[in-house]
Amino acid sequence: VLTSFLVLVLAVLLAVPLYAPTHVFDPVVLKQIAEDAVAKGGNSTVVVERVMMSVKEKYPSWTVDDPGHAWFFNVAGGAMGSMTILHASLSEYVIIFGTALGTEGSTGRFLADDWFTILWGEQWAHTAGKLDKEVYKPGDQHHLAFGDTKQYKMPDECWALEYARGNIVSMLPFGVFSVLFNTVDFVTLWDTVWWTAQQMIGNLNKGKV
Repeated sequence: VLTSFLVLVLAVLLAVPLYAPTHVFDPVVLKQIAEDAVAKGGNSTVVVERVMMSVKEKYPSWTVDDPGHAWFFNVAGGAMGSMTILHASLSEYVIIFGTALGTEGSTGRFLADDWFTILWGEQWAHTAGKLDKEVYKPGDQHHLAFGDTKQYKMPDECWALEYARGNIVSMLPFGVFSVLFNTVDFVTLWDTVWWTAQQMIGNLNKGKV
């Protein structure tokens, strides 16, 4: 009985965000927010803070109360950086992700679309079979389509506004497994689970899948 119940819960978590989504955020709007912030200039801290405040102004009901108040490391697919959550629900997330040093790894392959809009620095990407790299600079938006995967690299300091739409729950093991079997950093694991769950449950209480 317990096994059947767990299978049912898993099936619901996987299916509901795909078949009954309530999308709030728009990648076109988020790209415009990023472009405007980049155009106004400033260092990386100024640009990132400007973007977080602009997202809050545009989506006040669905963005965390104090954008940027909680930063923590993220290790996934061989890449390491830090992130802060602006929104997380079962069908969407919006975060700031990046690194002051540079990093490289796999994007992962997900039941979701992912839009990665560069705020500072560069992101390089490589698709299997293509011999030339893709280069994304401030204001550019890199779209990783549902079910696709790429190798990516931030050759130096790079920060981005990342928006994912689809089954967000299915994306979580990508980061969790890297912590469990690579860094064994349970503080980072706790931070990831705590802040993500807090947002998802809070948005579910507001009727947001």
